[in-house]
Amino acid sequence: MATISRYVALGDSFTEGIGDPHPPSANGLRGWADLVAIQLAEHRPDFRYANLAVRGRTMHDVLEDQIDAAIALEPDLVTIYAGLNDLLKIRTDIDAMMARYGEAMARLQRAGARVLTFTAADIGTVPVFRRLRGRAAIYNELLRAVVDELGLDLVDFWRLKEFRDPRMWDGDRIHLSPVGHVQIAVRVLDKLAVPHELACPIGAQVPGVRSLRADLYWAATFAAPWAFRRLRRLTPGAGIEPKLASMTAVF
Repeated sequence: MATISRYVALGDSFTEGIGDPHPPSANGLRGWADLVAIQLAEHRPDFRYANLAVRGRTMHDVLEDQIDAAIALEPDLVTIYAGLNDLLKIRTDIDAMMARYGEAMARLQRAGARVLTFTAADIGTVPVFRRLRGRAAIYNELLRAVVDELGLDLVDFWRLKEFRDPRMWDGDRIHLSPVGHVQIAVRVLDKLAVPHELACPIGAQVPGVRSLRADLYWAATFAAPWAFRRLRRLTPGAGIEPKLASMTAVF
């Protein structure tokens, strides 16, 4: 196992920790990246961690606001996941976006960081996002090509069958639940070959389907407000700062 002493997490709501409330944390959220940092700190007393991810950030936002900041922190590990918010747009040049993404990850590598990234999850079961399935598949194939070319670490979210279980997802059906965050942390640590004590705290999925009442509740409490915000071009992360903008000890 390669020793990791300086870890920086980049991205949007997925990495910020949305769906995993944790009042003691700086922004009231924990999330998989914090869980990974806690386990990494077990192996290095001088370990330091920063999390620059902010909900609602697009690929442009992440590349413009987080890459240089991350390099300045001199990490030996960077995790990055960006682009899903761009796939939600009416028009997105996926090829151009992924070319920029690849260039940014190559910069992180040249700065001395080991880079781990993620494919997009398969959210085709969510009615309002079903049309995005083809876009996500293209995103994933272009990303896998970058990963192969640069020799990056990849957690292939699209292929993780356990995330077909609704319990892995928050009530909005797009952000991870606390259990889902734990499972992603497990997958990241396994990819890094880091010994850890995390385990998914739920048993095998019980076969079944969501009820009509649950679908109607979801449509009223998430789908409709989400569509309204998109029409108004409201950004969920406006005014929100990264929860850990500098290298911080993990306790």
